[in-house]
Order: sequence, then structure tokens, then C-alpha cells
Amino acid sequence: MRCAPGARALVVTARAQNPTGAAVSPARAEALRAVLAAHPDTLLIEDDHGHGVVDLPLLPLSGHTSRWALVRSPAKGYGPDLRMAVLTGDPVTVDRVQGRQRLGPGWVSHLLQRTLATLWGEGAIDPAEVARSYGARRDGLIAALAERGVEGRGRSGMNVWVPVPDETGAIARLLHAGWAAAPGARFRLDSAPGVRLTVSSLAAADLAPLAAAVAAAVRPPAARRTD
Repeated sequence: MRCAPGARALVVTARAQNPTGAAVSPARAEALRAVLAAHPDTLLIEDDHGHGVVDLPLLPLSGHTSRWALVRSPAKGYGPDLRMAVLTGDPVTVDRVQGRQRLGPGWVSHLLQRTLATLWGEGAIDPAEVARSYGARRDGLIAALAERGVEGRGRSGMNVWVPVPDETGAIARLLHAGWAAAPGARFRLDSAPGVRLTVSSLAAADLAPLAAAVAAAVRPPAARRTD
């Protein structure tokens, strides 16, 4: 593993990666730290947007480069309308972010900041219970898909990635059956086709019907005879 020639920054989502639900393992984290140690001028940005809703621990990579930033968002745990983030990093990187913000939005709503601070201070949600709930639905959907011969991937977070031979066809058939999914084309560059399923709004009773609809959607329809 190495940095590509000319690379100046590395952005890592260590857990609850969107759309696959992938998470950085301890071995992978060690390998990435070794790469960063060999390229100490690289800017490391760690996007921990799954904080508060993921049951896997964060394996931070910072400490091996002179420039770094760790960002955490409350949008997943407390609601998507809380468009804020907590950021820490080295003094130069933090100062550059603050300078950029002054040239753009200027400041984040004080009302939203106070709202989030109150939610945090009062323990409005139980992160362990939230992670357990998302994990049960995610793992339940993956198991229901497997029972129907369909591969589903998702190690953390609220998404399940399903490889498909034809994204457009799969999405259209799911919509016809009453289910909405995200086509993989918006997320991938060189990866094989797939669709993203999100479990955040599903109930336990939804898992089997959704898995059945996905199984029907990912398999091409039988050929028809015209003679």
C-alpha cells in the first residue's frame, strides 16, 4: 500500500462508510498509518460522520502527519437538519478552515449550536442503543437477503450494498414493487454495479418483504418466446 504520486491529501471514513457500510479494521489502520508515516506532508482528513450511531470503535490514523483534521457530524444521530460538525486538527489546518468559513457562510446558526449542545448535555439519545438498533436492522436485512441467495454487504452504519448486474433495471423493478433504493453509479468510479439500501426507516417487519423484492429485482426476467 502506498500513496499515488502527486497525492497531497487522504480522506478516510473509518466506519459507517457510505454506501457500503465498510469499516477500517485494526490491520488496515496499521497499514494506513505506515503509509502516512512515510508521507508526513500529506493532509489527513478523517470523516467520522457515524459517531454516535456505530458500535465499532474509531481507529484514528492521526499522529503521523503534520497536517490533519478529524470531523464529526451530529446529523446521523440527532437529525439531518442539524447541519453542523465538530472539527479538530493541527493549528494550521483549523485556522485555514476558519478562514474559508469567513469567506463563505460566515458562521453556523447559534440556535442550532445551542440546540445540539443541549441535546449532548442532557443525553437526549443513547448512542449504544441507537447503534444496536441500526445494527440489528442492517444485519437482519443482510441475513434475509442471504436466505434468498442475494449478497448484501454492510459491516457498520445504516446502509447495505447489494451488487447487481444492472442498476437501472434493479432500481426500476424495486420502484415498481414499492421500494426506493439509491443507484450505485453516484457513489462509484471503478467498482462493479450495485444499489444502496438504507435501513434507518425500516421496521423489523419490513426486512423480509424488502429482501424478497430485492431478490426479484436483481435477477433478470426470464426470456420470452415469440414464436
